[in-house]
Amino acid sequence: MKSFTRGIKSGVAIGLGYLSVSFSFGILAVGFGFSWWQALLISMTTLTSAGQLAGINIMAASGGYIEMLISQITVNIRYSFMSVSLSQKTSDEFKGIKRWLLGFFMTDEIFAVASAQNEVDTKFFAGLSVMPYIGWSLGTLSGALLGNILPQSVMNALCLAIYGMFVAIIAPVAKKSLKLFAVIAFAVALSCAFYYIPFLSKNVPSGLAISICAVAAAVLGALLFPKSEEAENE
Repeated sequence: MKSFTRGIKSGVAIGLGYLSVSFSFGILAVGFGFSWWQALLISMTTLTSAGQLAGINIMAASGGYIEMLISQITVNIRYSFMSVSLSQKTSDEFKGIKRWLLGFFMTDEIFAVASAQNEVDTKFFAGLSVMPYIGWSLGTLSGALLGNILPQSVMNALCLAIYGMFVAIIAPVAKKSLKLFAVIAFAVALSCAFYYIPFLSKNVPSGLAISICAVAAAVLGALLFPKSEEAENE
Protein backbone atom coordinates (compact mmCIF):
# COMPACT_ATOMS: atom_id res chain seq x y z
CA MET A 1 0.00 0.00 0.00
CA LYS A 2 2.93 2.31 0.66
CA SER A 3 4.07 1.86 -2.94
CA PHE A 4 0.60 2.79 -4.25
CA THR A 5 0.46 5.89 -2.03
CA ARG A 6 3.94 6.92 -3.13
CA GLY A 7 2.80 6.58 -6.74
CA ILE A 8 -0.23 8.80 -6.15
CA LYS A 9 1.94 11.48 -4.55
CA SER A 10 4.35 11.31 -7.48
CA GLY A 11 1.48 11.82 -9.94
CA VAL A 12 -0.20 14.81 -8.30
CA ALA A 13 1.88 17.40 -10.17
CA ILE A 14 1.28 15.61 -13.48
CA GLY A 15 -2.47 15.50 -12.82
CA LEU A 16 -2.61 19.23 -12.12
CA GLY A 17 -0.72 19.95 -15.33
CA TYR A 18 -3.02 17.70 -17.34
CA LEU A 19 -6.07 19.43 -15.84
CA SER A 20 -5.27 22.71 -17.55
CA VAL A 21 -4.14 21.22 -20.86
CA SER A 22 -7.13 18.89 -21.22
CA PHE A 23 -9.45 21.80 -20.33
CA SER A 24 -8.31 23.39 -23.57
CA PHE A 25 -8.86 20.13 -25.43
CA GLY A 26 -12.44 19.93 -24.14
CA ILE A 27 -13.17 23.44 -25.40
CA LEU A 28 -11.51 22.69 -28.73
CA ALA A 29 -13.51 19.48 -29.18
CA VAL A 30 -16.82 21.26 -28.51
CA GLY A 31 -15.76 23.98 -30.92
CA PHE A 32 -15.33 21.30 -33.58
CA GLY A 33 -18.89 20.11 -33.03
CA PHE A 34 -18.39 17.24 -30.60
CA SER A 35 -20.72 16.87 -27.62
CA TRP A 36 -19.36 16.95 -24.06
CA TRP A 37 -19.65 13.20 -23.59
CA GLN A 38 -17.86 12.47 -26.85
CA ALA A 39 -14.94 14.70 -25.80
CA LEU A 40 -14.83 12.97 -22.41
CA LEU A 41 -14.96 9.51 -24.00
CA ILE A 42 -12.05 10.38 -26.29
CA SER A 43 -9.91 11.48 -23.34
CA MET A 44 -10.83 8.47 -21.20
CA THR A 45 -9.97 5.95 -23.92
CA THR A 46 -6.85 7.46 -25.48
CA LEU A 47 -4.91 9.66 -23.00
CA THR A 48 -2.67 11.32 -25.57
CA SER A 49 -2.77 15.08 -26.13
CA ALA A 50 -1.08 15.15 -29.53
CA GLY A 51 -2.97 12.09 -30.72
CA GLN A 52 -6.30 13.50 -29.63
CA LEU A 53 -5.59 16.85 -31.25
CA ALA A 54 -4.69 15.16 -34.54
CA GLY A 55 -7.65 12.79 -34.22
CA ILE A 56 -10.38 15.39 -33.74
CA ASN A 57 -8.98 17.41 -36.63
CA ILE A 58 -9.33 14.35 -38.88
CA MET A 59 -12.81 13.53 -37.59
CA ALA A 60 -13.98 17.13 -37.97
CA ALA A 61 -12.72 17.08 -41.56
CA SER A 62 -14.51 13.75 -42.23
CA GLY A 63 -11.21 11.95 -42.74
CA GLY A 64 -10.92 8.24 -43.48
CA TYR A 65 -9.88 5.33 -41.26
CA ILE A 66 -6.53 4.90 -43.04
CA GLU A 67 -5.71 8.56 -42.52
CA MET A 68 -6.59 8.24 -38.83
CA LEU A 69 -4.51 5.07 -38.48
CA ILE A 70 -1.43 6.61 -40.08
CA SER A 71 -1.62 9.80 -38.03
CA GLN A 72 -2.13 7.99 -34.71
CA ILE A 73 0.69 5.53 -35.32
CA THR A 74 3.03 8.37 -36.27
CA VAL A 75 2.11 10.60 -33.35
CA ASN A 76 1.92 7.90 -30.67
CA ILE A 77 4.61 5.42 -31.71
CA ARG A 78 6.95 6.92 -29.10
CA TYR A 79 4.78 5.47 -26.33
CA SER A 80 5.59 1.98 -27.56
CA PHE A 81 9.30 2.67 -27.26
CA MET A 82 8.78 4.19 -23.81
CA SER A 83 6.86 1.11 -22.68
CA VAL A 84 9.58 -1.21 -23.94
CA SER A 85 12.23 0.88 -22.21
CA LEU A 86 10.34 1.03 -18.91
CA SER A 87 9.62 -2.70 -19.00
CA GLN A 88 13.32 -3.22 -18.27
CA LYS A 89 12.72 -1.70 -14.84
CA THR A 90 9.46 -3.41 -13.93
CA SER A 91 9.27 -5.98 -11.14
CA ASP A 92 8.74 -9.71 -11.81
CA GLU A 93 5.00 -9.56 -11.02
CA PHE A 94 4.50 -6.83 -13.64
CA LYS A 95 3.36 -9.12 -16.47
CA GLY A 96 0.32 -10.30 -18.44
CA ILE A 97 -2.59 -7.87 -18.53
CA LYS A 98 -0.65 -5.57 -16.23
CA ARG A 99 1.73 -4.90 -19.13
CA TRP A 100 -1.26 -3.83 -21.24
CA LEU A 101 -2.15 -1.30 -18.55
CA LEU A 102 1.44 -0.09 -18.60
CA GLY A 103 1.05 0.70 -22.29
CA PHE A 104 -2.36 2.34 -21.92
CA PHE A 105 -1.32 4.81 -19.21
CA MET A 106 2.06 5.62 -20.73
CA THR A 107 2.62 9.32 -21.35
CA ASP A 108 5.76 11.46 -21.58
CA GLU A 109 5.44 12.70 -18.01
CA ILE A 110 4.49 9.34 -16.46
CA PHE A 111 7.43 7.73 -18.25
CA ALA A 112 9.79 10.42 -16.96
CA VAL A 113 8.73 9.88 -13.34
CA ALA A 114 8.59 6.08 -13.54
CA SER A 115 11.95 5.75 -15.28
CA ALA A 116 13.59 7.63 -12.40
CA GLN A 117 12.74 4.71 -10.08
CA ASN A 118 15.15 1.87 -9.44
CA GLU A 119 12.29 -0.61 -9.88
CA VAL A 120 8.68 -0.09 -10.92
CA ASP A 121 6.09 -2.42 -9.37
CA THR A 122 2.41 -2.60 -10.28
CA LYS A 123 1.21 -0.75 -7.19
CA PHE A 124 3.51 2.22 -7.75
CA PHE A 125 2.64 2.48 -11.43
CA ALA A 126 -1.09 2.16 -10.70
CA GLY A 127 -0.83 4.95 -8.12
CA LEU A 128 1.27 7.07 -10.48
CA SER A 129 -1.41 6.75 -13.19
CA VAL A 130 -4.40 7.72 -11.01
CA MET A 131 -4.00 11.49 -10.74
CA PRO A 132 -2.91 12.08 -14.36
CA TYR A 133 -5.89 10.05 -15.60
CA ILE A 134 -8.34 11.86 -13.33
CA GLY A 135 -6.82 15.24 -14.17
CA TRP A 136 -6.95 14.58 -17.92
CA SER A 137 -10.54 13.32 -17.83
CA LEU A 138 -11.84 15.96 -15.41
CA GLY A 139 -10.16 18.75 -17.33
CA THR A 140 -11.69 17.58 -20.59
CA LEU A 141 -15.14 17.36 -19.02
CA SER A 142 -14.85 20.84 -17.51
CA GLY A 143 -13.66 22.35 -20.76
CA ALA A 144 -16.35 20.62 -22.79
CA LEU A 145 -19.14 21.78 -20.47
CA LEU A 146 -17.88 25.34 -20.22
CA GLY A 147 -17.44 25.34 -23.99
CA ASN A 148 -21.23 25.58 -24.23
CA ILE A 149 -21.36 28.50 -21.80
CA LEU A 150 -18.34 30.72 -22.39
CA PRO A 151 -18.38 33.40 -25.11
CA GLN A 152 -16.83 32.43 -28.42
CA SER A 153 -14.03 34.97 -27.99
CA VAL A 154 -12.99 33.37 -24.67
CA MET A 155 -13.17 29.88 -26.16
CA ASN A 156 -10.93 30.89 -29.05
CA ALA A 157 -8.39 32.34 -26.63
CA LEU A 158 -8.35 29.27 -24.38
CA CYS A 159 -7.98 26.94 -27.35
CA LEU A 160 -4.54 28.46 -27.95
CA ALA A 161 -3.35 26.95 -24.66
CA ILE A 162 -3.04 23.45 -26.08
CA TYR A 163 -0.79 24.75 -28.84
CA GLY A 164 1.15 26.75 -26.28
CA MET A 165 1.83 23.49 -24.42
CA PHE A 166 3.69 22.10 -27.44
CA VAL A 167 5.71 25.30 -27.76
CA ALA A 168 6.56 25.14 -24.05
CA ILE A 169 7.83 21.58 -24.49
CA ILE A 170 10.08 22.15 -27.50
CA ALA A 171 11.28 25.72 -26.90
CA PRO A 172 13.63 25.07 -23.92
CA VAL A 173 15.43 22.15 -25.60
CA ALA A 174 15.54 23.93 -28.97
CA LYS A 175 17.35 26.87 -27.33
CA LYS A 176 20.09 24.52 -26.15
CA SER A 177 20.60 22.70 -29.47
CA LEU A 178 20.98 24.33 -32.87
CA LYS A 179 20.62 20.91 -34.50
CA LEU A 180 17.25 20.32 -32.84
CA PHE A 181 16.20 23.88 -33.69
CA ALA A 182 17.01 23.20 -37.35
CA VAL A 183 14.87 20.04 -37.36
CA ILE A 184 11.97 21.88 -35.69
CA ALA A 185 12.28 24.77 -38.15
CA PHE A 186 12.13 22.32 -41.04
CA ALA A 187 9.00 20.68 -39.63
CA VAL A 188 7.36 24.10 -39.14
CA ALA A 189 8.25 25.21 -42.67
CA LEU A 190 6.92 21.98 -44.15
CA SER A 191 3.72 22.27 -42.12
CA CYS A 192 3.24 25.85 -43.37
CA ALA A 193 3.72 24.61 -46.93
CA PHE A 194 0.93 22.06 -46.49
CA TYR A 195 -1.33 24.77 -45.07
CA TYR A 196 -0.63 27.72 -47.37
CA ILE A 197 0.17 26.15 -50.75
CA PRO A 198 -3.23 25.68 -52.43
CA PHE A 199 -2.35 22.42 -54.22
CA LEU A 200 -1.13 20.78 -51.00
CA SER A 201 -3.86 22.13 -48.72
CA LYS A 202 -6.59 20.91 -51.07
CA ASN A 203 -5.16 17.48 -51.87
CA VAL A 204 -3.37 16.39 -48.67
CA PRO A 205 -5.60 15.75 -45.61
CA SER A 206 -4.52 17.47 -42.39
CA GLY A 207 -3.87 14.22 -40.54
CA LEU A 208 -1.68 12.89 -43.32
CA ALA A 209 0.16 16.22 -43.47
CA ILE A 210 1.01 15.91 -39.75
CA SER A 211 2.39 12.42 -40.33
CA ILE A 212 4.48 13.52 -43.34
CA CYS A 213 5.93 16.47 -41.41
CA ALA A 214 6.84 14.31 -38.40
CA VAL A 215 8.46 11.54 -40.42
CA ALA A 216 10.26 13.93 -42.80
CA ALA A 217 11.70 15.96 -39.91
CA ALA A 218 12.84 12.81 -38.12
CA VAL A 219 14.51 11.45 -41.26
CA LEU A 220 16.20 14.79 -41.93
CA GLY A 221 17.53 14.92 -38.38
CA ALA A 222 18.85 11.36 -38.58
CA LEU A 223 20.60 12.01 -41.90
CA LEU A 224 22.10 15.42 -41.15
CA PHE A 225 22.83 14.96 -37.46
CA PRO A 226 23.54 11.28 -36.79
CA LYS A 227 24.40 10.39 -33.21
CA SER A 228 26.94 7.68 -32.46
CA GLU A 229 26.29 4.99 -29.86
CA GLU A 230 29.19 6.32 -27.79
CA ALA A 231 27.55 9.76 -27.61
CA GLU A 232 24.22 8.28 -26.60
CA ASN A 233 25.81 6.42 -23.69
CA GLU A 234 27.59 9.48 -22.33
